[in-house]
Amino acid sequence: MTANGHKGRKILFITTDQMRYDSLGCNGGKVARTPVADSLAANGINYRRANNQNVVCMPARSTMITGQYVRTHGVWANGVPLPEDAPSVAGYLHEKAGYKTALLGKAHFQPAFDLAGRWVENTMARDGYTGPYRGFEHIELAMHGPQQRWHCGKWLSDNHPAYVSGFYQLFTPKGMNEAGGGDTGAIDVKFNPLPREYSHTDWVADRTLAYIDSLPADCDWFIWMSFPDPHHPWDPPEAEIGRVNWRDLDLPAGHPGSVDKCVEILAQKPAHWLAYYEGRYRNAEGGPARFVPKLMTHDQVREVNAMTHIQNELIDEACGRVIKRVEERGWLNDTDIFFTTDHGELQGDFGLLFKGPYHCDGLMRIPLIWRPAPSAAVLPAEVSDPVGQVDLAPTFCEIAGLAPPEWLQGKPLPKTPGNGHERMITEWDSQFPDMGFHLRTIHRDGYTCTVYEPSTRTPTGLLSTTLAGMRMPRTDIVYEGTEGELYKHDEDPYQWRNLWNDPGNAELKSQLIADLYENLPAERSQKLLAEAPT
Repeated sequence: MTANGHKGRKILFITTDQMRYDSLGCNGGKVARTPVADSLAANGINYRRANNQNVVCMPARSTMITGQYVRTHGVWANGVPLPEDAPSVAGYLHEKAGYKTALLGKAHFQPAFDLAGRWVENTMARDGYTGPYRGFEHIELAMHGPQQRWHCGKWLSDNHPAYVSGFYQLFTPKGMNEAGGGDTGAIDVKFNPLPREYSHTDWVADRTLAYIDSLPADCDWFIWMSFPDPHHPWDPPEAEIGRVNWRDLDLPAGHPGSVDKCVEILAQKPAHWLAYYEGRYRNAEGGPARFVPKLMTHDQVREVNAMTHIQNELIDEACGRVIKRVEERGWLNDTDIFFTTDHGELQGDFGLLFKGPYHCDGLMRIPLIWRPAPSAAVLPAEVSDPVGQVDLAPTFCEIAGLAPPEWLQGKPLPKTPGNGHERMITEWDSQFPDMGFHLRTIHRDGYTCTVYEPSTRTPTGLLSTTLAGMRMPRTDIVYEGTEGELYKHDEDPYQWRNLWNDPGNAELKSQLIADLYENLPAERSQKLLAEAPT
């Protein structure tokens, strides 16, 4: 019972970063052992077709907290800060229903590349600040490395400084480190001597446990436990490397298997796909700018995948510890548990790595599991209707017994198939003005259709003069507005055959495009500026 007499249910919202749909055993994964997530799916609702609203961190996370599409909340790319007055479902639960609210782990509503400390997310640790922030009464932040700008990195530096240098150095004043490591020299891979108990995965779980232990027995709460992994760099604790031997792995199913086959498949897609593979397009918005996928060996693909599987196992075990504590406090019967991510990872699909302006299942399709509180008496189910991150906040409100505020644009997640969720929309806009790509995607009726709007060369984005000494990437690839992609998933699960120019699908394509634009919300009258690279 909350302080204002309201009685809802408790909500544990678990997110990872850059996790593929097929990472989990319950979604067909055959390598990483994920018994905790699999149990949540078996006892809850597993959404087989959940798509994000953007395929990089900040826009996707801003959709999760606001319940709005990208063009409404305004964070259209990494490096665009979420406005301070943006709505927050955490704040709504706290204000209207008295929920105790906390975020432990990765937030990333503001740019992380912030050496001057312009944004509060990057100064909280320095200032000893733990909230309130965006509707969260308590907040402790972690990122992908040991930087002291976030609480986890400061804790490590203050208490275990000998291990700070063991991480792959992702954010540096000179830009991204692009060196390779591990056994194969794979990019963004490193053996990290850090003991597991000092990792950011275990730290996020530990801080969540501490917050749970601080709560009174009779309160309702909304806890966002946000793991930074398995996002690159792939540098899990070295003692855990034996969990998965990369030498034992096959290439992932979405990898065509040879350079010639990769080229054949990518040549069917709009030009920047093959150009990225061959090193003619710098994918600086999704990964290291000088990485050339074509030069990556098959063993390097296997090692990246092995490291990712290891990180996913560690996350699953950390979730188990937290859920056990919820049970020990007597709350499990009255707690709804969600498990999802912000976006996926190419992870070898098409011979590529990382993310970026590539609207494919590896990046758009995300794991989404809702294990309703047993007290709600909701039957387990598998739902294939299209749903998305925009639907999370309305679901949280429904659980809390609150009418949805007018600013929400999604609708509560369905508990059974066939409940009016017909489509899901994903968008991409380049933040670097000399890239200028604009992708609009609809998934409906088993098809994914992506429209490439005309390329732009405008100052709406990060200008080359914004950060002294940084040269912004550019490309000679220009889209006229006639290009696109169309895939039929039951016949082409890896999206290897682009049907965009197939005359037999012209009418279907027209119908999907019309449906896409009929359902895109209106864009903000004043487009926000990108103010940092990430």
